[in-house]
Amino acid sequence: MTNYIGLIHKEADSDYGVSFPDFPGAVTAGRTLDEAREMAEEALAFHVDGMTDDGEAIPEPSSLERVMTDESNRDGVAILVSLKTQATKAVRVNITLPEDVLHTIDAFAEANGLSRSGFLARAARHEIERSSAA
Repeated sequence: MTNYIGLIHKEADSDYGVSFPDFPGAVTAGRTLDEAREMAEEALAFHVDGMTDDGEAIPEPSSLERVMTDESNRDGVAILVSLKTQATKAVRVNITLPEDVLHTIDAFAEANGLSRSGFLARAARHEIERSSAA
């Protein structure tokens, strides 16, 4: 199991917030410290699953020393958050497609909030599952 650093933040009139330096934009909160820790595991797994679905690479966990070199992280308390998901490593590939097909893929992916890689990964899974069901 992989562990990532979560930073707990607490303002006087707020819940305990948790952010993840390795995953900008992934945040959660809890009314209590225990709830915040539980929510952190769920939020991290959900975020990584979304990245995997979109064909994005999952970063290696940063060291505490590296996280704390960023001054904006120093106002949080660092905790280890276990990644409880079966995220697979994304691998870069080089493929050749007709130009019109590539434009169609890009337009569809953008219209549906996906990356090109995410769309191609979903399309491949769909075709494999459809073929397996037949």
